[in-house]
Amino acid sequence: MEEVKSHRSRFRHCRKMELLEFPDRFVFRSVDPEFPDHSFSVGRSDGLIHPLLEDSCSGTPTKVSTVFGVVGTIRLLAGIYVLVITSCKEVGTRLGFPVFYVKSMKFLSCNEALKYSTSQEKRDEAYFMSLLRDVESTPGLFYSYDTDLTVNLQRACRLAEGREGKPLWKQADPRFVWNRYLLEEMIECKLDGFAIPLVQGSFLTIQFMLKGLPAKITLISRRCNRRLGTRMWRRGANLEGATANFIETEQLVEFEGFRSSFLQMAVSFNSAFGYLPVGESPYNLQPKVVERHFLDLTQRYGEVIAVDLTDKHGDEGQLSSAFAAEMEKLPQVRYVSFDFHHFCGNTNFDNLQLLHDQISMAFEKQAMAVWVDHGDEISLEYSGTHALKRDLVRFGRQTMSGLIKDGMSALSRYYLNNFQDGIRQDALDLISGHYSVRRNGPSPFQLNGFESLSYLPVASAVVVGGLTLTTITLNQAGRQAHHFVSSVLWAGLAAGIVAVVKANGRQFCSRPRLCNLR
Repeated sequence: MEEVKSHRSRFRHCRKMELLEFPDRFVFRSVDPEFPDHSFSVGRSDGLIHPLLEDSCSGTPTKVSTVFGVVGTIRLLAGIYVLVITSCKEVGTRLGFPVFYVKSMKFLSCNEALKYSTSQEKRDEAYFMSLLRDVESTPGLFYSYDTDLTVNLQRACRLAEGREGKPLWKQADPRFVWNRYLLEEMIECKLDGFAIPLVQGSFLTIQFMLKGLPAKITLISRRCNRRLGTRMWRRGANLEGATANFIETEQLVEFEGFRSSFLQMAVSFNSAFGYLPVGESPYNLQPKVVERHFLDLTQRYGEVIAVDLTDKHGDEGQLSSAFAAEMEKLPQVRYVSFDFHHFCGNTNFDNLQLLHDQISMAFEKQAMAVWVDHGDEISLEYSGTHALKRDLVRFGRQTMSGLIKDGMSALSRYYLNNFQDGIRQDALDLISGHYSVRRNGPSPFQLNGFESLSYLPVASAVVVGGLTLTTITLNQAGRQAHHFVSSVLWAGLAAGIVAVVKANGRQFCSRPRLCNLR
């Protein structure tokens, strides 16, 4: 528990700026009174970034607007694209400093060289730009101009004195900086005051009275960028032990001038890889993967307790057994197996007895609502839908409306996984730097053979048409024998198409095209 200390001298960052659009450049000029006389420009033709003196901005802009931060830049085939925050909302404070959610973002195009590109480059650039439009609507991004949100309070207490005097990007834990790759060029140009690290996750607070005094609980979740991706295409762990959907959640309690921090990490250990070769068990965890993962955790967080919440039957039971076998090799990590589905089923959530008798109903409802909202935000970022079984947390039991919502979410996940997640994965690989655009390299979008997804509507139309013609010819089979033969042929064609699609389901769904599955 840390006693509140006075604020030290902190590095100043720009909170608000004007965006001046000229025919040949974009100019970003600070209008923050605490960060005066700072501006820089980005050339529309060459994409070069130049810090500017206050009086060097000459000419009349064609458009002036307000932006609340520069998320970063990315270079594609035809030029540079600048991502800016166009609107934000203050959602609370951490350690006394305001925290903001990103409400909307926009990419500014500096791609005048596009008109000199080849036809293939123009097609590639168009697809890259469609990925950037997907990035503009990224959910769950939050930031602060004054304090580092990437480092939990426990670790911050162990770090060197005076770190607050450095730019936020130097203070930040790079694992949790969502725009780490996008900031690189700004950092090279020494635009430290404009470089704002963003965190993806959730930031929620509740305030209540404890013994007649005000108290506050803040729930902060941080998504790791080392294995960033969608639910469909990034699962399990890689050979280095980095897991998909790694979330660090910090519960920060503030009361009577003191602060305490409790940490938990949620990880996905489906297997060593998201998808394994045919014939290989999906629960055969690769040697050293689990060991490397927990070695990294203990080095960063100290003593770790691993809680296994998987079902002990069926497919999850096989995964749980494989994971337990690996944990036996790690005596320094305490392993707890807890069958959540068995002990906390439809009517048994009260078995946890989490001090329910000592907590007021009003506070309990607030706290449960915060955890439900937190789960929803994390799930939306990874799977694209709300979390499942939310009622177990909110009410302690499953309700009929909750079952219906879970069913709708499951259907939505099926659609998104099969028809959208490939595009989302490409967008994440692009802005995280896992894929680097090379102007003179081969196009990643040129088709070798056929593009399976483009044939799916054709296959669907043939199946529907085949079933329709089968029905029509069967109705006429009693009058003319050859109609029976036709119905058999149409039914066989429809069944054959369905069998081909089913056997090659992963080839017909929306697949990422920029990076190999890993």
